Amino acid sequence: MKLRTTHTTTYLYTDPVSICHTLVHLTPRDCRNQRMLDYRLSINPVPEATFRHKDYFGNDVTCFSIHEPHRSLAISAATILEMEPSDLLEPCLTPAWEEARAGKWRHAGDNLVEAYQFSFPSPRIPPAPEFAAYAQPSFTPGRPFLEAAVDLCHRIFIDFQYDKQATTVATSVSEVMQSKRGVCQDFAHVAIACLRSLGLSARYVSGYLKIGDWIGSQASHAWVSVFFPGLGWFDLDPTNDVMINASHVTLAWGRDYSDVAPVKGVAIGGGRQVIQVSVAVVPVGG
Repeated sequence: MKLRTTHTTTYLYTDPVSICHTLVHLTPRDCRNQRMLDYRLSINPVPEATFRHKDYFGNDVTCFSIHEPHRSLAISAATILEMEPSDLLEPCLTPAWEEARAGKWRHAGDNLVEAYQFSFPSPRIPPAPEFAAYAQPSFTPGRPFLEAAVDLCHRIFIDFQYDKQATTVATSVSEVMQSKRGVCQDFAHVAIACLRSLGLSARYVSGYLKIGDWIGSQASHAWVSVFFPGLGWFDLDPTNDVMINASHVTLAWGRDYSDVAPVKGVAIGGGRQVIQVSVAVVPVGG
C-alpha cells in the first residue's frame, strides 16, 4: 500500500518577523514496515540558508534561517511512502515482563545501549510514584510482557478523555495524570512514564495516522514504543487502543516530545502569532 502524506504549518504574525531560525522533524524514517519513495519540503518565504542532518536518535532534521522581514511563514512537507503490514506477535506468547527490565539486560551487549538509554527520566517525563502505582494493575507478577503493555495502553484509552482544549505543549505529564484529559502527546507521555517507572525502556514516537475513524487522524500523532531484549521494539497507540500497523506513519522518535517536535524555532519580532496546522494521510490515488 502506498500513502501520500501532507503536513502544512502556517504562522501568521501581527508584526513583521525580522529573523527566524527553525528546525523541523518532518521527514519520515525508513523503518520496519515503511519505506520513503518521495519527499518534498517547501518553505515560504524562501530561506537564506538550509541544511539537513541526522540527530542523535537518527532522525532526519532540516534547519533553515530567514533573514528578511515577513508576516507569515508556511512550511509544507509532502511524502509518498510504501507501507507493509507487520506480522503482529500474540501478546500472551511473550515472556514475563520482569525480563524486560533494563537492569537485567543492560550489560548483555553493546547493541543494547541504544535501548537502555530510554529507561531513564527525560526532560518532559520525570519520575513520580503515581506512574508506578497506575501501571501496577497491568504489570502483575509473571504476566507476559506485551500483554501487560497492551493492557496499560487499554486502561489509558478507557480512563483518559481525548480533549484538545485540556492541555498545551507545556502541560506536564503529572498534570495530565491528575486531570485524565489531553491529546495523543499527553497519553504517550503517560504511557512512557508508567513503563519507565517499572524499569522498562520506552520511547516517544511522532508520526501520522491514515485518514479514517482514528482519533487524531487530522493532525500530527504520537504513540509509545517499548523494548524487550531479543524481540525488539513494540509500538502501541494508547489514544486509539491498538498495536501499530500500516495505518501509522513514523516520522521520528526520541525520549519525549521535546526531542522530536515537528516544528520548533526562535523568531525576532512578530508580535502575536496564530499557528495553523493541517495534516492528511491518504492512499495514493485516493
